[in-house]
Amino acid sequence: MLVIDQANYDKIVAHARADHPDEACGVVAGPAGSDRPERFIPMANAERSPTFFRFDSQEQFRVWREMDDRDEEPVVIYHSHTATEAYPSRTDIAYASEPQAHYVLVSTRECGNEEGPVEFRSFRIVDGVVTEEEVRVVPSYTDPEPATDPEPATDPEPATDPEPATDPDPDIAAGPDSALEPDSAPEPDRAS
Repeated sequence: MLVIDQANYDKIVAHARADHPDEACGVVAGPAGSDRPERFIPMANAERSPTFFRFDSQEQFRVWREMDDRDEEPVVIYHSHTATEAYPSRTDIAYASEPQAHYVLVSTRECGNEEGPVEFRSFRIVDGVVTEEEVRVVPSYTDPEPATDPEPATDPEPATDPEPATDPDPDIAAGPDSALEPDSAPEPDRAS
């Protein structure tokens, strides 16, 4: 589960809206090993494209070095989709090289850069396997009560079967069969 404070949630959404119709991208850094996104770092989409993003390699190098110097890691790596749902593309999956990170996607397809609904979803991507996770927005990290309950990407079907659910088949996974090896050094380019 991704637990994120309202301020960082709002900053990610604002960045996605501001850069629309191009994809926005960035990270939210946190203390290494904490799983707590604290420091919002918007980054430039070097491609200035509505269909994919790539971190500027010099900016990415500087940001990752700064995180190392501060004993931080990228807790959230985010970008927006401007015309499609908030779900990782094959390219997003192929370039996911931080197995500990929450990969957040924000879709601005309904509202563009205006106020309105967005999809805000978080995923873990490890060895090419995509797992969606719950997002819990809290007012602050000292106040654990949820600030908002982000809309789910799809409405869940009402439960009609009284029988207990069964565990899903662990051999079935979302995502492509190929995967990149995780690397502790940052990738010079990312695309969606």
